[in-house]
Amino acid sequence: MSGPIRVLQVVTYMGRGGLETMLMNYYRNIDRTKVQFDFLTHRNERWDYDDEIEALGGKIYHLPKLNPFSKSYLNALDEFFKEHREYQIVHCHQDCLSGVILKVAKRNGVRFTIAHAHSASQDKNIKYLIKVLAKKNIKKYSDQLFACGEEAGKWMFETDNFEVINNAIDTDLYTYNLEKALEVKRKLGIENKFVVGHVGRFNYPKNHKFIIDIFNEVQKVQKDSVLLLVGDGDLRPEIEKKVEDLGIKDKVKFMGVRSDVNDLMQAMDVFLFPSLYEGLPVTMVEAQSSGLKCIISDKVPPECIMTDNVEQIKLEESPQHWAKEVLKYEKYERQNTKPEIEKANFDIKTNAKWLQEFYLNKY
Repeated sequence: MSGPIRVLQVVTYMGRGGLETMLMNYYRNIDRTKVQFDFLTHRNERWDYDDEIEALGGKIYHLPKLNPFSKSYLNALDEFFKEHREYQIVHCHQDCLSGVILKVAKRNGVRFTIAHAHSASQDKNIKYLIKVLAKKNIKKYSDQLFACGEEAGKWMFETDNFEVINNAIDTDLYTYNLEKALEVKRKLGIENKFVVGHVGRFNYPKNHKFIIDIFNEVQKVQKDSVLLLVGDGDLRPEIEKKVEDLGIKDKVKFMGVRSDVNDLMQAMDVFLFPSLYEGLPVTMVEAQSSGLKCIISDKVPPECIMTDNVEQIKLEESPQHWAKEVLKYEKYERQNTKPEIEKANFDIKTNAKWLQEFYLNKY
């Protein structure tokens, strides 16, 4: 065989979400002369990571939105695998609907299929029942089950027979540096401020409404406080309106989707993460690698706690209680926590080497 083996990663799109950032961390750190990633997406638009993917040698294919009941979608999926017999390893990141993709892949002769769980629940919307029923098909069409954490794997696959793939990061990029922190604060115009931060898509599980309620209580006590919200999503307009209605618009910075999350974390003093549910969030790995104090909900899996800098609080507690805990760390002096992250096996170099060898052994 000449050239690298090509592994097809199946995603919704390659924006700067947790799943996509995890994939890019692995992609940047594998030996691409041996293993190359290509991406099958379910949107036609270009997204944040597309330019980098192509620069690294990856191909991006587009299908319509994933709909297990759409004949035209299933035909397009079938046609794709008929046309692309070169993909003998398909790694699917479509959570509950992964079985839909992998069934068609198997029917078209794909030798090795992988389903990867990234969440320990789903939004309780109109699609919930469909997804819960659909996930029962995943094991039937998967040769390997991967999960970002124990809770996500058990929920998605309803078995213990899966392998945890850590949401690993480049720890060098996140190591705390006081000079860098001061420089970023100066650039953002928040010198001498107490900075509360959050990184996450503006969607239901991230619980942005509660983040605003907590920060509203924080700023009543500490007037020199600011909230950095990094990310974008469907619920952003609703959150912007809530901030305006509370009269705290001048204290909340909507940063949008950013490529410099590592720098922004340098400028934060406390990382606030009151999620309703999670798999194993890559942002928690990043925040701890930055030496940040992390105040998180009891719904975030405890396996993501790698340092002594994390405090879990019950979601039922009031915003005032949460704010009181946040304010404890106004004067906290951050430390270099890189050794702890590496000891917990969340450094990308080791993990990327493992995944690379896994693919090569299965090809």
